Parts: sequence; structure tokens; C-alpha cells
Amino acid sequence: MGIPFFKNCRDAREVELVTKVIERGMYWANGPEIATFEQTLADFSGRRYALAFNTGTAALHAVLEIIGVRDHEVIVPSYTFIATANAVLMAGGKPIFADIERDTFGLNPHDVATKITPRTKALMPVHYGGCACRITELHEIAEAHGLALIEDAAESLGARHQGAMVGTFGVAAMFSFTPTKVISTGEGGALVTDSHELYEKLKLFRSHGRAESEDYFSSTAHMDYITMGYNYRMPTICAALGLAQMEKLDRITEARRRIAARYDRRLGALEGLRIPKVPADCHHIYQMYALLVEEGRQARGDLQAHLKRKGITAKVYFEPVHRTEFYRQKLGYHDHLPVTEAMAERTLSLPVFPDLGEEDQEYIIDCIEDYVEKQEGIN
Repeated sequence: MGIPFFKNCRDAREVELVTKVIERGMYWANGPEIATFEQTLADFSGRRYALAFNTGTAALHAVLEIIGVRDHEVIVPSYTFIATANAVLMAGGKPIFADIERDTFGLNPHDVATKITPRTKALMPVHYGGCACRITELHEIAEAHGLALIEDAAESLGARHQGAMVGTFGVAAMFSFTPTKVISTGEGGALVTDSHELYEKLKLFRSHGRAESEDYFSSTAHMDYITMGYNYRMPTICAALGLAQMEKLDRITEARRRIAARYDRRLGALEGLRIPKVPADCHHIYQMYALLVEEGRQARGDLQAHLKRKGITAKVYFEPVHRTEFYRQKLGYHDHLPVTEAMAERTLSLPVFPDLGEEDQEYIIDCIEDYVEKQEGIN
């Protein structure tokens, strides 16, 4: 299959913890591994509470419902996975797209400020690809306007900004654990927060609005349903995977950073390409390695096709949400976001995962160099 875009880092520990859940024969839902995984996430992120969800999308939907964005606006980037904006729609709100800036691919605080109206309820910036956005400035804007700040940190578990952990700036933050993320539970996500009130409401929301005084599946006690809710719980097996993954998070992150440094050294001088520009106050964990092909979409597509012929999978992250058929044709969005659109024309994400060996990475780089040399010869 050549060199894939991603491959999950795993060893015998994942097998051990998942097997333990299976062989127990019970608590495949609501098992003790979930609470342990949540505490591990809370401790790591530096927040008081963490709640595991079956997806990051469900987690975003839950927190947006609880803070009450229905009939209000939430400012989000368009340069993101579509779930960021869709979660706002799911909660009855309206996504308002602001442009990004070129270094971190995160929301541009200056453009965000121009999009605030009396109907704005929240800001939801994305920490793109493992690099913190300009979150301190966005936090100041949210504070000045009395807005909720929710961090979409789906791709950035362990990233830091000015020494502070991503996920500690807003009222809540979401992490995702889908297969391409820094750690994976197969499917899954989590919210972290310091608010006890929000934590208690989220627990109700993710489990049908049921007030649970003990484990529902093994208890004979009556448990009433006191609010609207969904089944957004994480299965125990997924939490067991998460625990095993968290044990090796530091090793995973350092491996990604070494791979990124090797890309930087070899690709940084190539004509027509731009390697990621990381602000000095950011600790990048490289969930993605976003290479910019300066000539634009056609050249980016040519490079991607060249790599595919060589057995290398490189992907485009992301096509802007406001340009999708759903948002244009069904919802009537016609935004013009010049930086978002320019970056989306040029970005190509290269394979970066802990088990990417040096020989395979050198092959990827050699193929990119070969492509660039051929283009120079044509020109």
C-alpha cells in the first residue's frame, strides 16, 4: 500500500487494556476505564474536569447546546473540518465565518473583531494541525465583549501557547481522538472545563438527560430524566484504547516533532514550497505537516498526483467550509475570505506519524525534490 498518510501508534498495551475490558464480560459501557481516562485528560490538560464523548462533534454540539447558542451567532473559521461549523447548526445557532492568518492558520483576531454583532454568543477558534492559534488575543476579545470562548483543539492535544496548554483558555475545549489525531480511540472526543456547573450539565446531556446516582446498567434504582439529552457516551473499549495511548503521548509527540524537523531541513530551501512557519511562542505538536505549494491549486494537485504515483498519500486539509455545496447551495453562504481561500489553494499535508521510518521519510522528500527539479527544468 506504499506510504499511508497516517498509521496509529500502538503496541501490546492497547491489546492488554482492551482485552481486559472484553474478558470482563460486563461494563462495556460506563466501565471504570472511562472515569480513569477522563481524569488522565483533566490532569494532562490542567483543567478540573474532563468528559469523554463518542465523537468530538458530539462534544462540540453538547457544549454549544449548554451555553445556549440557539438563535445566536458563533464566530468560527472556515478553514477547518466541517464539524466545527456543523456543531453550531446542530445547536440551533448560525456559524459566522472569519478569516485566518497565514502563520498558524488560526482565526485572525482583527477579522474576528469585525464580525461581532449584538447576536454573537461565542467564539470558537481552531488550533490547526497541532499549532496553537493566536488564542491569547482571541481570549481578550471574548472577555471584552462578554462572549463564551470554546476552543476546538481537536488536532492539538499537547500543543502550547506562551507556555500554557492549549485547551486552558476558554470556558471549555474539545479534543478529538479519531484515527488521524495525535492519539486515537478509533472514534471519540472529550471536553475539558473548569466549570462545575457546565460539567454537571454536560454529564446529563451526553446520557439522555438522565440523572444518574450510580451505574445505570447495573442498578435497580429509578433514575429520572430531567432534561433533553442524547446518547453521546464513549464506549469503555474506546476509553481503554485512550488510556494506553495517553501513556505514550510524550513519545508520540516527540516523534512527530522529529519528523517535522527533518522535513524542515530538507524542504525548507526548495523553490516554490513553504514549510510551516511556527511562531516563537508556540509549541507545535504536528498533528499535520502542512506544506504550502506557492503556485496554487494546479501545482499543488500536480505534486499530490506525483506523490500518489510514487505510492505516497498526501492529503488536502482543508477545503473551506463556506465553499462546500451544503453551505453555498443549501444555506446561502457567499463569504469572501481571502487568506482562507489562498491557503486552501496551496496547502498539502504530508505523512507524519510516529512509525514513519527515516528511510520512508527520506523517500518522500526525494520524491518532492524530484518533482521540484522537473518543474524548474520545464520553466
